[in-house]
Amino acid sequence: MTNKNFYITSPIYYVNDAPHIGHAYTSIACDVAARFKRLENFNVRFLTGTDEHGQKVEKSAISKNVAPQEFCNQVSQKFRDLTKTLNLSNDDFIRTTEERHKLCAQAFWNILEKNGWIYKSTYEGWYALRDEAFYGEDELVNGKAPTGAEVTWHKEESYFFKLSAFQDKLLALYEAVPDFIQPESKRNEVVSFVRGGKDYIKGSLQDLSISRTSFSWGIKVPNDEKHVIYVWLDALTNYLAALGFPDETSDIIQRFWCDTTDSPVHVVGKDILRFHAVYWPAFLMAAHIPLPNKIFAHGWWTNQGQKISKSVGNVIDPNQELSWLQSLGCSENTAVDYFRYFLMREVSFGSDGDYDRSHLITRINAELANNIGNLSQRILSMIYKNNGGKIVDFRFYDESKELLSKAYKLGDEVTYQMDQFAFDKAIEKIVNFGKACNLFVDQKAPWALKKNHKIEEMNLVLSTIAECLRVIAITLQAFVPSLSEQMLDILNIEPKQRNLKNSSDNFALKSEHKIKEPSIIFKRLEITK
Repeated sequence: MTNKNFYITSPIYYVNDAPHIGHAYTSIACDVAARFKRLENFNVRFLTGTDEHGQKVEKSAISKNVAPQEFCNQVSQKFRDLTKTLNLSNDDFIRTTEERHKLCAQAFWNILEKNGWIYKSTYEGWYALRDEAFYGEDELVNGKAPTGAEVTWHKEESYFFKLSAFQDKLLALYEAVPDFIQPESKRNEVVSFVRGGKDYIKGSLQDLSISRTSFSWGIKVPNDEKHVIYVWLDALTNYLAALGFPDETSDIIQRFWCDTTDSPVHVVGKDILRFHAVYWPAFLMAAHIPLPNKIFAHGWWTNQGQKISKSVGNVIDPNQELSWLQSLGCSENTAVDYFRYFLMREVSFGSDGDYDRSHLITRINAELANNIGNLSQRILSMIYKNNGGKIVDFRFYDESKELLSKAYKLGDEVTYQMDQFAFDKAIEKIVNFGKACNLFVDQKAPWALKKNHKIEEMNLVLSTIAECLRVIAITLQAFVPSLSEQMLDILNIEPKQRNLKNSSDNFALKSEHKIKEPSIIFKRLEITK
């Protein structure tokens, strides 16, 4: 058992459109982090879901000639289906139209109001419907929002949250916890925004409009049904709703929100960082609720160097990419793992990346098929054919000690990178160790040892690499869960022996351990003209 708890959340995805590569990327990153923490024997809770209120949703529903709830049901299901398609291990899927969420959002509002942080006034300013956000005059770029969204002048009665009172508290938070916002470049942007505020003349954050009367599709403000709660105040409370809030004494909220040092961790796209890194901590401070541990903002993908746009028609549909991989001969599980691997490997998490099928093929073939896959296939096949699948005692084989020393350090090296959310570097550690194993095999040439009747040393070399493959398969599980499982099954490793601690020498393959008949695990991707 463990008393270490870890709570990680994706954003709840807005249901005004179908899932695309950005949604897949965020979800896979959260899944990889969650799976790895489970390998470290943490109690993990991984949340994802859909954000279903707001003016954009209402307009989209009207354009489809369906009721807003029916529209939400249809689109939300696509996101729920995607969790299965991508083999996500989420523990919960929350929808903001669920009763548990409505109760949470209204209870949270009541706390803010009781604590004196809400007042009623009139809002007048620039509003971007696409972002569901207000912007100051100084933030507009060529007459548009910083995100490129169109803005219109808007005036209506509104409730306000006293965000202006939290400028110093937020700056103190960012200084006291330097890694609260990651990566550092995004942290600097947020600090600059809060330090300057929207109103540079006054030098402070402006109070935030947190209700709307111009549309009705949302959660009603308690005791004032003419107003609906601002979609971002509504949406952000989902992270608490999924833990049973407003019951702050429940075991689940204590374990995963209050009694943990490594979490909660919110993973978001850089376009919604402000809501999570400025508004959300201010709301939580005002409600006297502990803050999350980290907000990590990742970058955006381009498509072969082009900015992705519906108008250009180059939106990347994860389902289409998986179908394409299957058209190259991949099984369904292999296609998913290859897609996951590429997204986590191709770019540093936090930076922008370019999606290119040719890059995916090159990456998969070079690092998985030709490196780890080829190593696994030729070595395990030799063990199966030449020694009946049996491992020999390699512990006293002096020639293997340096390589095995690297193997038993691999878990710690990968963990260090994973703690930084450096998914690409974590994979790089595994890939480079695979290269070291291939070099060892090329130098020892077990096929030549067999030819020269040096059977004992041949078996020592083969068993050494089988042990290295065991470590590789354990450390790869978070990234390519299905393919790693196949490797561990062939190596005949018990399910209870597949945690990260099992990658140490204390759990090394023993003499007479018998592997199963090998098969090709990491298939090469070939394109025929």
